[in-house]
Amino acid sequence: MGFQIKDNAIEFVRAGEAVRISACGKDCIRFQSAPSGKIREQDWNLSFQKAEAKAWVEEHQAVLETGSMRVELYDNGKTVYYREGKKLLEEQSELAFDALFRHYRNHGSDLWSARVTFEPNEDEHFYGLGHEATNCFDLKGCTKDLRHLNARCAIPYVYSSLGYGFLWNQPSTGRCELAYNRTRWTSDSTRQVDYVVIGGGPRQVAATLADLTGHAPKMPEWATGFWQCKLRYETQEELLNVASRYQELGIHLSVIVIDYFHWTEQGDYRFDPKYWPDPKAMTEELHKMGIKLMVSMWPTINEHSENYRHMLENNMLIRTASGSNRLFEFYGPQAEIDPTNPETRAYVWKRLKENYIDNGVDCLWFDEAEPEVHPQHFDNMILSLGNADEVGLLYPYYYSQLVYDGMKEIGREDILTLARCAYLGSQKFGTLVWSGDIPSTFESLLAQIKSGLNMAMCGIPWWTTDIGGFYGGDIHTEYFQELIVRWFQYGVFCPVMRLHGNRGGQDQTRDIIEPTGDDNEIWSFGDRDFPILRDLIFLRERLRPYVNHHMDIASETGVPVMRPVFFDYPDDPVCYGLGEEYLFGDDILFAPIARLGQTKHSVYLPAGEWVFTRDGSTYQGGAWYEMTAEIDEFIAFVRKGAEVLSAFTQK
Repeated sequence: MGFQIKDNAIEFVRAGEAVRISACGKDCIRFQSAPSGKIREQDWNLSFQKAEAKAWVEEHQAVLETGSMRVELYDNGKTVYYREGKKLLEEQSELAFDALFRHYRNHGSDLWSARVTFEPNEDEHFYGLGHEATNCFDLKGCTKDLRHLNARCAIPYVYSSLGYGFLWNQPSTGRCELAYNRTRWTSDSTRQVDYVVIGGGPRQVAATLADLTGHAPKMPEWATGFWQCKLRYETQEELLNVASRYQELGIHLSVIVIDYFHWTEQGDYRFDPKYWPDPKAMTEELHKMGIKLMVSMWPTINEHSENYRHMLENNMLIRTASGSNRLFEFYGPQAEIDPTNPETRAYVWKRLKENYIDNGVDCLWFDEAEPEVHPQHFDNMILSLGNADEVGLLYPYYYSQLVYDGMKEIGREDILTLARCAYLGSQKFGTLVWSGDIPSTFESLLAQIKSGLNMAMCGIPWWTTDIGGFYGGDIHTEYFQELIVRWFQYGVFCPVMRLHGNRGGQDQTRDIIEPTGDDNEIWSFGDRDFPILRDLIFLRERLRPYVNHHMDIASETGVPVMRPVFFDYPDDPVCYGLGEEYLFGDDILFAPIARLGQTKHSVYLPAGEWVFTRDGSTYQGGAWYEMTAEIDEFIAFVRKGAEVLSAFTQK
């Protein structure tokens, strides 16, 4: 038992535990502890860096300092973290007499459940943890399961209003409790506790997080316009007719999307020639119109696929500890590919390239990226990387890497993959995350606004939603026709503006296995809505230079284009409660309307002078204002003197 200082890091051994505390970046401290008594080098997908630090031993404790950060480790195992002399985190004992810091329970071999508990701070606010439609902006008081599901992307990272980021470096399933009586992080299956505390304000922490997890590449310029999508275009002819009508109306499409079941069989990764007879000619025609094509793929595969036997026999599929390897029932029992295996990534990319990319498809949509399995028994899933309850959160990370590596290999730089899930670091593979299959309701829209801001705090700047929601929308109702306008207004001020959804009725007149929904183009929602939606697309076009500029900033610095107001105003306590307005780049503040029948919105303007985009009037910051917006109006302000104001005044 005792402390040692090695390479300016603290090492501590006591009965049943080994601990190591080190500096791993600017104002950045890493804590590792292992009940086995042996610290493993499990960096996972993070890029830790050497940092200047000094460490020493005092009576009953060891101390490490790096930059503005300080950690004290006591001989009873307790840790306390400080920044510039201010206490940030203090471990909480689970027994009387400070007798238990960190809890472990063995699951056999060297796998353990583990948890770390910290004292609560009633003045602390938390943001991050990926996206989930909880309608919570400030996550203080929330508990979240750390597991990926449809419409729930678990990113084990939070930013605290006290001025630090906390990264739980565990790709296992688990739990995060940001409760009023404690803050606790739990791993279901791990070999050691591993977390990072990053000191600083929002911008500094975002930069350090990007250095640790990877910087997003530059978003392709073609991606920042309007995307047209629906569930689903059934034929090549139908798709081209929609693209042509947009062109005839003088409305530019950046991307048009072909959704699932365009294929011959789940796991074949090819167009069904009956309905898509000449993909290359189709893409050439789209490209002449200045439109990029995205095509959906799923990780599901069944025994009827031409690829199934080869992938099964070469361990390219997720295996199970017991029972069949069929993990999802969707038009028959489906297995799932295992992208944590580099051989799987190489094989699947080869098929995607020859059947899609070589035919002119520009980018891919990776649906079901969690992956979707029923039931969610992660402890029964075996990946090449390990058991899924230990490493399963990494699945979408390697899924996106599959395309990124393949595109790089053929010399492509304009890489973007739409994915239904992500993990820390997914952004470096050009991953555009969307919030999953969400309902077409105003309640859902309100929740998405807050989800997007929490996702922005996690180091993943490319994020979007299905404009209008995915399911339950009837395009013929007044309710939906109001909803689609308000969601469209929100979409203008999202990193990517993408219309998608399964609308209303189902057309089952054709011999296609999966039916399609009602129309979902901007002329589909009634005579009142069409000119409103058209003009919003025109506004987005005028904003594209501004959006592209801030996407470049996101790539270089880690600062997301869509972000909470406190990101730029961390010293204003009011801003930590603003979940229904946000900054879009440096100069735009947007306050979306997200309630049925709503035409008024109380808006807080932070310090400075702000110009209301509708009439050019100037408002002083540091105050609340009651603003109005009829159905064809929205509420946005521009920082006084900013050039982007001209995008709103042009017609």
